[in-house]
Amino acid sequence: MKLDSALREWTKLVGQSRVLSGEDAQINYGRCTTGESRRLAGILKPLERDHIIPIVKISAQYKVPLYPVSTGHNWGYGTALPPIDDCVILDLSELNKIVDFDAEAGVVTVEPGVTQGQLAEFLDQGEYPFMVPVTGAGPTCSILGNALERGYGITPHTDHFGAVMAIQAVLADGSIYHSAHVGLGGEQLDRLFKWGIGPYLDGLFSQGGFGVVTQMTIVLARRPEKVCSFLFGLKQPEQLGELVLRVREVIARYPGIVGGVNLMNAHRVLAMTAPYPRNRVTAGGTISPEVLHGLCQDNLVLPWTGFGTLYGSKGVVKAAQREIRSILSPLAVRLLFVDSRRIQVLFQIGKLLPPGFRSRLSKKLMILERSLQLVAGCPNQTALPLCYWLKNNLRHDSVMNPAQDGCGLTWYAPLVPMKQEIVIHYVQMVSAIMDKYRLEPLITLTSLSDRCFDSTVPLLFDPDSEAERKNAENCYWELLEEGKKQGFLPYRVGIQTMSWLSENNSSYWQTVRKVKNVLDPDAVISPGRYI
Repeated sequence: MKLDSALREWTKLVGQSRVLSGEDAQINYGRCTTGESRRLAGILKPLERDHIIPIVKISAQYKVPLYPVSTGHNWGYGTALPPIDDCVILDLSELNKIVDFDAEAGVVTVEPGVTQGQLAEFLDQGEYPFMVPVTGAGPTCSILGNALERGYGITPHTDHFGAVMAIQAVLADGSIYHSAHVGLGGEQLDRLFKWGIGPYLDGLFSQGGFGVVTQMTIVLARRPEKVCSFLFGLKQPEQLGELVLRVREVIARYPGIVGGVNLMNAHRVLAMTAPYPRNRVTAGGTISPEVLHGLCQDNLVLPWTGFGTLYGSKGVVKAAQREIRSILSPLAVRLLFVDSRRIQVLFQIGKLLPPGFRSRLSKKLMILERSLQLVAGCPNQTALPLCYWLKNNLRHDSVMNPAQDGCGLTWYAPLVPMKQEIVIHYVQMVSAIMDKYRLEPLITLTSLSDRCFDSTVPLLFDPDSEAERKNAENCYWELLEEGKKQGFLPYRVGIQTMSWLSENNSSYWQTVRKVKNVLDPDAVISPGRYI
């Protein structure tokens, strides 16, 4: 059999311990937060980047499809699973070298297995004044993998693929792809200028299955003199549309100084600050308005909470604070500018408060302190407890792995124009559909620019309950289809959705297929991935 022959060849190349059978693959890689399942043909775990070319050539020879993953921590979008059955997962997590670092320019070249945590440790040890492009997915997640998925954050380089300068990849025939200037002898220059010369082809490897990316060069944001976050609340939810206009003005007025701004509804904030009230929710139901009101009062949570960050010199940040206060104050309440020093002062003040209030405040300050670390480019697990909200079994001192820990999570992640009436309509649509399926409506709007939000809506469920899994799946598809009708299209999808993207066979997807057929005619690299 072709698979058996390929596995024998791969074993000779990388060693028996680096090749797992289909059965072992299912045990070690088969669990996904979305509840999706795939039949896996095996696992390869190479230790050397030089092994990738012969691995791919063997795949092409026997026509056994490979599905490369960086660390496989793609929570809510498929974890490590491929879009289709019978792929061999190419686990690149142990290719974790920092290949090159230009300390003057702040440009780093990494292999796929380099994580947010590893890069942070490298920068700290060298005392380099640069920030990790963090996400909420945690320190164990790949820098390269997130950039290829067009992940985003709220640090100065919000668009993580936008920070990619150069790519090296192995194509399906075993040849090596380099970014444009390398072929002209300009490897150093290639790492400093994103677009190269001629047609821009690096983008093929972003949300695409055209090759195995073995290294990537990204530019890091320089650590500014001052990092200061601002928080604010909205007491009257019917004023959300007007708040959106004011947030848009803040972002437009201070490009490069204001990072991404998050707007989170009460459910989303409670998922960070309070245990899920299981004993106050009827079986198969959701938090009632009365219980929600009580939880918000107990935990000092408003209908909407905003969180943003300022980056710059002390003078620039101070001036920006004054203007942001004047822009937001007519609507926002509890507007607060905080940095790490002020957090410590608030901790000291909290010690003087009555015990009950002191406990609630202390918990919120701890979350705020971790959030400040995150926006300062220090990866942590601040956002990951969201995955565990329905389980109420989270240990904050442990490394979180939502898939292995049995969390159910699927992301609905559409783009939403930053316009008053459109945002209101979007929130109403999501709330109504999630209420129909009895799922808690956790909504976040994150600014990608002063023109557009990305909204992330986690569908939380028990993956061990087939009824709950199916209910969440049905809710997801209704959100996707209704969102499409209303003009809310995803910026990123999970493995279960990729065929949905191209079912209309538009000219765009026809072109993508033509390119795929030329570069990978036997579809041996990531078959079904966005194509």
